[in-house]
Amino acid sequence: MHIDYHTHHERCGHAVGKLEDYVRRGIELGLKQLGLSDHLPLIHVDPAQYYPEMAMPLEELPRYVEECLALKERYRGVIDIRVGLEADYIEGYEEEIRELLAPYPWDYLIGSVHFLGEWDITDFRQVHGWEGQDPLAVYRRYYQAISMAASSGIYDIIGHMDVIKRFGYGPDTPEGQAEVKELELSALRRIADAGIAMELNASGLFKPCAEMFPAPHVLKQALELGIPLTLGSDAHDPAKLGEGLAEARKLLWDTGFRELAVFDGRRREMVSFEG
Repeated sequence: MHIDYHTHHERCGHAVGKLEDYVRRGIELGLKQLGLSDHLPLIHVDPAQYYPEMAMPLEELPRYVEECLALKERYRGVIDIRVGLEADYIEGYEEEIRELLAPYPWDYLIGSVHFLGEWDITDFRQVHGWEGQDPLAVYRRYYQAISMAASSGIYDIIGHMDVIKRFGYGPDTPEGQAEVKELELSALRRIADAGIAMELNASGLFKPCAEMFPAPHVLKQALELGIPLTLGSDAHDPAKLGEGLAEARKLLWDTGFRELAVFDGRRREMVSFEG
């Protein structure tokens, strides 16, 4: 079972390629299922006053879903399209997120934490936000947000669970690093308690951290806790679709996973795969 459940296209402003370009590339790669999962429009900051090219404009959301559904039907029998969204978890905006998502027939929703307040910790333009910060305090805020996202009932999948490590910032003392591991484990337990899945996001291989999201030791704990895993390249260019997923499948297999989580109409199914 070859799948890629995490992709972005030109509507979000920081990716390239049309949705159909991803579909055609997925067919070339022999994907069984392709998840389309662009970014939820910004709701907690004014897009006109914030950093540009962060997410699709609000008025594009229904057009995005309509196009996804049309492609799903057009390519039926050739490749299975799954209609999804990477919907940022924003503390205090849970009801607004639910209302925005409610009208659409999603196959799955990825809950990711990019923002701590108005600071996007994953944006290379905002790495200055770490200046003057206690890294451990930032990690505490981040994993608290991950835990709240898991418990919110909004999502089917937690996205790039330890993406906070992306730029290499973090505690540099043994005590701080030990606490980070406790924070990770606590968040994993919340994910397990919520009964939702996580993704193994291969894009971290190509970021400054040079490691998938999440790290191998986190995957081992996820396996022990019975958390289902799915796969995503987080491609922002059709040419990068599936990038790193062979390595990701091998890592999952070597960790002990033998099934992947796939989704249809918000219903999860476990399918076997080969490493």
